[in-house]
Amino acid sequence: MVIIFGLLALGVLVAGNWYLWRRLFRDTTRGPGLARRAGAAVIAGGWVLAVGAVVAERAGAPFWLQQVLAWPGFLWLALSIYLLLAVVAGEVAGPLLRRLPERRARAAAAAPQAHPVPAGSVPPQAPEAEPESGPAPEPSRRLFVSRVVAGAAAAAAVGTVGYGTYGVLRGPSVKRVTVPLAKLPRAAHGYRIAVVSDSHLGPILGRGFAQKVVDTINSTRPDLVAVVGDLVDGSVKDLGPAAAPLRQLNAPSYFVTGNHEYFSGAEQWVEEVRRLGLLPLENARTELPWFDLAGVNDIAGESEGQGPDFGKALGDRDTARACVLLAHQPVQIHDAVKHGVDLQLSGHTHGGQLWPGNFVAAAANPTVAGLERYGDTQLYVSRGAGAWGPPTRVGAPSDITVIELASMRA
Repeated sequence: MVIIFGLLALGVLVAGNWYLWRRLFRDTTRGPGLARRAGAAVIAGGWVLAVGAVVAERAGAPFWLQQVLAWPGFLWLALSIYLLLAVVAGEVAGPLLRRLPERRARAAAAAPQAHPVPAGSVPPQAPEAEPESGPAPEPSRRLFVSRVVAGAAAAAAVGTVGYGTYGVLRGPSVKRVTVPLAKLPRAAHGYRIAVVSDSHLGPILGRGFAQKVVDTINSTRPDLVAVVGDLVDGSVKDLGPAAAPLRQLNAPSYFVTGNHEYFSGAEQWVEEVRRLGLLPLENARTELPWFDLAGVNDIAGESEGQGPDFGKALGDRDTARACVLLAHQPVQIHDAVKHGVDLQLSGHTHGGQLWPGNFVAAAANPTVAGLERYGDTQLYVSRGAGAWGPPTRVGAPSDITVIELASMRA
């Protein structure tokens, strides 16, 4: 099945790129030549860089090589998505543009051309008819329209990716959400938890980005910081300096692993964040003055014997107290409901990151972004602070969420 799926995916990829080349280069040129060959080289080269960037990251290639490949390779991934969407949209616009000159020509031919002649005067001699210019020949019109559509598609794709990349690089915005908890005592009314997920520090988003995240968190003056996974994409050796600004967090800070930590050396990162002043919650719970705060490992840890253990984290707690659970993936909500958790804080989905990726994310997760209720348990899913792969977001802006707990006894 894996081989069949891989061959199917490869076939779809090849067909999609051939279609792009055809619409952007073959249909916009008069014949074989340099432009078509250059277009094929651009598309093939972009995918070589993209595959190289993914393989270099996962294989732990020298960090300088990851950085060289990451920018062009990952940006090509995003650009190719929006080129394809824009060209498909052009399939609707193209025929309409081709018909427009025909309609204008028919309208001009149907318009009356009579001129009034004074009484008693001799009508002027009609000049000899000149050959009508008429509309452009069909091949020329088709070539012109293809070039217009291709140019508009390229401009739309570049503009979309450019704006989406700018949105990520300038740093996450702050989102504020109030969550009422029935068991929360009145004294904890207004308690603020800054939720940050999916920073994805790596070859592209480095120390400068981490500093923006920390500064944004500190500016909200939270009572507690919850880092709910996918902090990094790389080893402590390569990214330890990038994560160093976490030491500047002003509020008590807690950390749980995400799936990407298990691609990057989870045990080493747990120790590193502990060294930076965060408290890792590895299937563990801490009793704060007004509620319990628990955390479970990510599902990806199961392959290393370090998966989530809800019984260990929640099994012996006082169920009369409110409980907030940190769990990277929203799908962990089902176990949270079974264990009487009041609020689960998660990330992982990126809100889809690149539209229409939100539809794909919705198929794999119970909640893509925002606050929803599952029985007596509420689930909040952050869209995340950074981005994986392309440093680009479209339709899913990055955020750090300040959860303000509200007591129903207040």
